[in-house]
Amino acid sequence: MPIDRDDDRLIYLDCSATTPVRADVLEAMLPYFGERFGNAGGAYSLGRKARGALEAARIDVARVLGCRPAEVVFTSGGSESDNLALRGVALAMRAAGRGNHVVTTAIEHEAVLATVHQLEACFGFEATVVGVDGDGRVDPEAVLDAVRPDTAVVSVMLANNEVGTLQPVAAIGAVLRERGVPFHTDAVQAAAYVDLGVEGLHVDLLSLSAHKFYGPKGVGVLYVRDGTPIAACQTGGGQEGGRRSGTQNVAGAVGLARALVLAAGERPAACAHAAALRDQLVARLTAAADGIRLTGHPTNRLPSHASFCIEGAPADAMLLGLDLHGICASSGSACSSGNLAPSHVLTAMGVPAEIATGALRFSLGRMTTDADVDAVVEVLPPLVERLRGVRVAE
Repeated sequence: MPIDRDDDRLIYLDCSATTPVRADVLEAMLPYFGERFGNAGGAYSLGRKARGALEAARIDVARVLGCRPAEVVFTSGGSESDNLALRGVALAMRAAGRGNHVVTTAIEHEAVLATVHQLEACFGFEATVVGVDGDGRVDPEAVLDAVRPDTAVVSVMLANNEVGTLQPVAAIGAVLRERGVPFHTDAVQAAAYVDLGVEGLHVDLLSLSAHKFYGPKGVGVLYVRDGTPIAACQTGGGQEGGRRSGTQNVAGAVGLARALVLAAGERPAACAHAAALRDQLVARLTAAADGIRLTGHPTNRLPSHASFCIEGAPADAMLLGLDLHGICASSGSACSSGNLAPSHVLTAMGVPAEIATGALRFSLGRMTTDADVDAVVEVLPPLVERLRGVRVAE
């Protein structure tokens, strides 16, 4: 039976999958669904007002990233940004006679890995996929050693979506900048907790998605450093400086910019809040029962992220059991939910398949409380013991 609580509030611990839109973000967006609904490409006053809002949003994003507004491209989300970065730069570099090879890591989001595989299968590129250690962290030297004279683009994520490990992006980027090799980072998971200054990260391209930092779904950003070759993957009217055609989502861009500015301003407090609760959750769960193992780097990880492999308890059964108590969690990437195969991230980290099937991810947010942690610690260990008992009986 579900535990008794003073209220029926949902305990939402899946912020790596998505976050709710903040009230002040929604308020900023609403006019662009109503009286300011114009197309930003229109020459009349209604269109000019929409264009003004779009460009104001672009300026706000540029200030957070420390770049020029013209280097900010609005997209439909993180997956499109990753696709445009990898495919767009690879094809442009090949057209310029400067590359036929891409480098990435084994723990990237599928938006990157699937694009790399397509570049191989459909466009004849060669790819090197660099492995990681048992904590899910890539060795910068291994990435740099994989770079060849014909490398068109390198992509290394800033923070992993499944295990939360932070990657040495700045160290890799500093060397690639000297070599003149375009460098992309998927920063989708990191935006609420990591400084996104592109010069400090030494990146040429950076992907964001608004719904990971309390903005709306369906809108993202790709930062493209001035001078980086990139071919449009969506053609048409030439919007976004010719890099991404299509009628711009003005309301979405306004919401993304507002959410990003708020996240940047609140970052120190958000990190402290999340890290304190995360550390409490990790310590209490790993002490509560045998066979609950933290995955990812123990310290060099997102402050909001606690991921585990739990021996003898299948992830799908644990998620259903938690849901019966009003607790929302995940077994890994939200984009691969329903897939019972072991996570490619955990496989790359060397986790055996029989252990990886017990993967569980809790990703905390600004609404998470001590009471939420208490509820997880009260519910999960006995649930795990019951599931282990069922397996032994079978």
